[in-house]
Amino acid sequence: MSLYTVHVIIENKPGISDPEGETILKDLVLKGSYSSVKKIRSAKMLKFKINEKNKALAEKKIQKLCDDLRIYNPMVSKITIEVFED
Repeated sequence: MSLYTVHVIIENKPGISDPEGETILKDLVLKGSYSSVKKIRSAKMLKFKINEKNKALAEKKIQKLCDDLRIYNPMVSKITIEVFED
């Protein structure tokens, strides 16, 4: 068994409003010196440590955990899973 770090990034699907990202963008526009920034989308990241036989099994187990525990709402959010060997 190997130890893996798994990052789960949860963000709104395209077309779903992102008030937090919009607020940050408005603040940048008000400051005036960041006018080249045109869009900001916010996201959450969860970091897991897991012992598993390989990266594929680590990813599969964390995907199942997120689905079973309803860590995200699949109607409005999407997740990206990244697995790193420690």
